[in-house]
Amino acid sequence: MPTLPFSGNEPHQHRQLAESFGVDAERYDQARPRYPQAMVDRIATGGPDALDILDVGCGTGIAARQFQQTGRTVLGVEPDVRMADVARRLGTEVEVATFEAWDPAGREFDAVIAGQAWHWIDPVAGAAKAAQVLRPGARLAAFWNVFRLPPELADAVAEVCRRVMPDAPFDFRAVTRGGLDGYQPILAKAVDGIRAAGALGEPEQWRFEWEWTYTRDAWLEQIPTQGAFTRLPPAGLAEVLEGVGAAIDAMGGRFTMPYTTVVIIATRTAPA
Repeated sequence: MPTLPFSGNEPHQHRQLAESFGVDAERYDQARPRYPQAMVDRIATGGPDALDILDVGCGTGIAARQFQQTGRTVLGVEPDVRMADVARRLGTEVEVATFEAWDPAGREFDAVIAGQAWHWIDPVAGAAKAAQVLRPGARLAAFWNVFRLPPELADAVAEVCRRVMPDAPFDFRAVTRGGLDGYQPILAKAVDGIRAAGALGEPEQWRFEWEWTYTRDAWLEQIPTQGAFTRLPPAGLAEVLEGVGAAIDAMGGRFTMPYTTVVIIATRTAPA
């Protein structure tokens, strides 16, 4: 689901939610979608052959492993030790810290990436730190998987969420329908932060369209990893899963999800 509409659209100020995904880090790693190979290849081939990548907010290493499979070296930075432990076990080197407070110790990189994570980072401080560790001509690439639930399923999910969480400060209809409109505040913050930080060129936006077919069980596995539900009491989560499962059953037990992976990318300019 898209990041929930916090007051002022400042999700990076909500660290408690940002660090709630490690409650079930194993499930997160297994259930969350990967990123399109076309995007990985385009970023990975945008620098020298021995591309050193810094993965900001690497979580369990989902994106890191995809870039490692292209032959690149990846170092992760992750504030949640539970997520970092899974990433390490699965083959990614990780340092535990928030990106704003992380000490690069003089190290430089050929790319800084952030998959589904840049909105949890102060947009100006994060862009400035990225510029600090990027070699001239290297790139910052923040990316998000944007989904669009089929309308009939989106409406059913919104209804069960409103019933279970009547006091939640979310427009569940907007959240469950997904789509790029819900991400515009996030994308705009990223662009504005890059511009304000300096030392990075004008941001570009790339888009990659793809789709994935989910079974009932596969989608229900992913729901507890989404920000709206990571802190929901067990009884409430069970009710959400039951309602969503019934809606998917009514569609034949599976559905195809259209995704757009959106990338905000900017190049480190040469020092004056």
